[in-house]
Amino acid sequence: MKFGIATFVTDEGISPLVLGPALEERGFDSVFLAEHSHIPTSRQTPYPSGGDLPRKYYRTLDPFVALTAMASVTNRLLVGTGIALLPQRDVIHLAKEVASVDLVSDGRFQFGVGVGWNREEMRNHGTDPKTRGALMDEMLGALIGIWTSDEAEFHGSYLDFDPIFAWPKPVQRPHPPIYVGGESDAALARLARFGDAWFPRSNTSPEKLREVRRWLTAQGRPDVPFTIFGAGKDPAKLAGYADGGVERITFLLETMPESETLAELDVLAQLRPRVSAGE
Repeated sequence: MKFGIATFVTDEGISPLVLGPALEERGFDSVFLAEHSHIPTSRQTPYPSGGDLPRKYYRTLDPFVALTAMASVTNRLLVGTGIALLPQRDVIHLAKEVASVDLVSDGRFQFGVGVGWNREEMRNHGTDPKTRGALMDEMLGALIGIWTSDEAEFHGSYLDFDPIFAWPKPVQRPHPPIYVGGESDAALARLARFGDAWFPRSNTSPEKLREVRRWLTAQGRPDVPFTIFGAGKDPAKLAGYADGGVERITFLLETMPESETLAELDVLAQLRPRVSAGE
């Protein structure tokens, strides 16, 4: 079992330049950063977890900038998005951002992707929430083409561009691993078609994990690794992930000042051997 961290890096919490080495020193293999470009003041879309939207959502750093900073002060730590909101981004710029971070990190970038949930946020980017899934599928196809072809082109219902040159190409071949977030039927179809790993949320049951494994096997994708996003500290749930065939658990790290963050990382690091031992 591998162990990483999922968190929001903001202007009010620990610096990414401090967080990266702290994770590596404590034996975590990876970090996945959340993103929101902005939060519309209307707040019409309810927060999926209920209650008020936490302050950290309003203040996230751009994940590609923060991950570049973390990669620059670490040697082994895998740096990833958890998750990048594809339907809110320009696909050609995004291809260059991913390839650039993969290059400067010497092939350590992990590309966690999802459709997002805040409908007003999407609309501000010109995205229709009703078609965001179809748009994301086209984006993934276009991204793979840009990364793997010297002259890439794409002609779809939502994206359309004639042949282009776009460098750098990613260090990882054929491209950085794509972690598909979500548990819906549409997300699972996206996983089978484009994904290199599944990125389910922490409330996913062991039964669901085993069900998806069986389904992927039937699709000819039996070896897709599972990484849990944002797990807590409940020993029973952590053990359930292992029983469900999860390869990696990312613990949810709340956004806090430096001293509090380092103390919490010490607590989370102590959980790793217990989970591996099946306690």
